[in-house]
Amino acid sequence: MKLTKNGHACVRLEKDGRTLVIDPGGWSEDDAAAGADVILVTHEHPDHFNEARLRTGLEANPATELWTLASVADQMSAAFPGRVHTVGHGDAFTVAGFDVQVHGELHAVIHPDIPRVTNVGYLVDGSIFHPGDALTVPNHPVDTLLLPLQAPWNKIFDVIEYVREIKPQRTIDVHDGLLNDQARPLYDSLVGGLGGADHLRLTPGDATDA
Repeated sequence: MKLTKNGHACVRLEKDGRTLVIDPGGWSEDDAAAGADVILVTHEHPDHFNEARLRTGLEANPATELWTLASVADQMSAAFPGRVHTVGHGDAFTVAGFDVQVHGELHAVIHPDIPRVTNVGYLVDGSIFHPGDALTVPNHPVDTLLLPLQAPWNKIFDVIEYVREIKPQRTIDVHDGLLNDQARPLYDSLVGGLGGADHLRLTPGDATDA
């Protein structure tokens, strides 16, 4: 499988000529969902869910399907009947040759005065886990953890302890759109040095074997 990092929290997975895209939000490229056979969205926040990005992917290929939680599905299902599927914690499905398990229920706490939205993470082919905006621990071993590196709802202590709890073989940064180039080496050093897993940073457009 090939894994390509797109902007911020978006990744593209490719195998056997099929493509799965997770979280083509407003901070990812305009064409982040183009060419996808299946699109997964973790939650409704605009850096993960962007209607225009999704329409680009869904309109380009009439066979493309969207799998997401109800808050996003409710906004997209009327325009693409039969192609938008609602999922929740504990669900599992196979689409376009990818096996997907759904883990998690709520977005991490940003502040007590800000209501929490629903959030799910996706474990793809029993190997690659994207938790969305939460530090969800799936009840399954993880080879590659797509690690939310920096956000208003987390701090580096929590990120490192999350890696230690999951014990993946490696981490790949996502949710890093708020970091500047000066801060990146510090985060790389802390996560890579203390997390206990191989740590990989990809810039948008970079790819690696998954």
